[in-house]
Amino acid sequence: MLGGRMSIYQPSFFDESERLSALSQLRDPLEELSRYIDFELFRPELAAVFARSTEPVAGRKPYDVVLMFKILILQRLFNLSDEQTEYQITDRLSFTRFLGLRLGSKIPDFTTVWRFREALTTAGVVKRLFDQFTAQLARQGVLTKAGVIVDASIVEVPRQRNTRAENAEIKAGQTPAAWTEQPRKLAQKDVDARWTKKGGETFYGYKDHVRTDAGTVLITDYVVTPATVHDSQALPELVGPQDRGQRLWADSAYKSAATDAQLKRWGVDNQIHEKGTRGADLSAAQKAHNRQKSKIRCLVEHIFGYIENSMHGPELEYIGLARVSTGIGLANLTYNLCRHVQLIRLGRVPAMA
Repeated sequence: MLGGRMSIYQPSFFDESERLSALSQLRDPLEELSRYIDFELFRPELAAVFARSTEPVAGRKPYDVVLMFKILILQRLFNLSDEQTEYQITDRLSFTRFLGLRLGSKIPDFTTVWRFREALTTAGVVKRLFDQFTAQLARQGVLTKAGVIVDASIVEVPRQRNTRAENAEIKAGQTPAAWTEQPRKLAQKDVDARWTKKGGETFYGYKDHVRTDAGTVLITDYVVTPATVHDSQALPELVGPQDRGQRLWADSAYKSAATDAQLKRWGVDNQIHEKGTRGADLSAAQKAHNRQKSKIRCLVEHIFGYIENSMHGPELEYIGLARVSTGIGLANLTYNLCRHVQLIRLGRVPAMA
């Protein structure tokens, strides 16, 4: 009652269990992720990264590699900084349950999370983890032969405030001499990111070029580049002669005579949007054909929409192509994990054996 003395809370042995049960009744999405995804699949690759590390005989036992990897998945799923990741794990029961921790468990601090991610970046292992899960999907018969969709999305990073002379040196592949004399300043400068324009807006960062299975809207491959790389330049890394007989959908940014000829040599069914030229607008038939193609091509926008809206991304606070590639790769893998769970829930694919 108002004005009364607050009663003293006496924790019960069953409090945690009851709260977790309530979370389950509220359909905790992380519980579904744990139920349908076997994260042990990733253990061999993760363990190999740290196999050569020399841990002292005395001292605290290192955290389990799968636990740490799941923390990175949480980080990308909710677009959290390292500091916020530590805080949210400490604060949220849904996070600790997903990680297999209890209220009294020791939680990795933010520097441990950073070091683990740095180790994965140095080893270049994230793409292999992504490919491993994709191969598992293929073995399970999840991926379809309904065709391929390619597209690219800009991933922004913190903007740099450089002089024109500094930017000119960076574009030439050189590091400004003044920066090399200031290691702390250099550590905060991204010499790999680039400026680009899209729809009249200016962006600074990188691009996530993705190849998508048209039947399931799962990402089956990706390439990370600076933002200035044209979408079509990454196409040969995503599509090739191994796709003979497959249909390929893409927007008009990928259209060119050279691309048409290449796809024909590969035996790929070209469903790229037609593009008008100066003085030669598209005919009514071409516009109608593009509208038909859009019904399939637009599915790829669901990926970028999910990453933008549900995962609160894809902006990253990382510096440099290697670290950003790790962040983008983890985001693409996290999307696939969530999309696979959604497909299982909808009854479109079976749960992994």
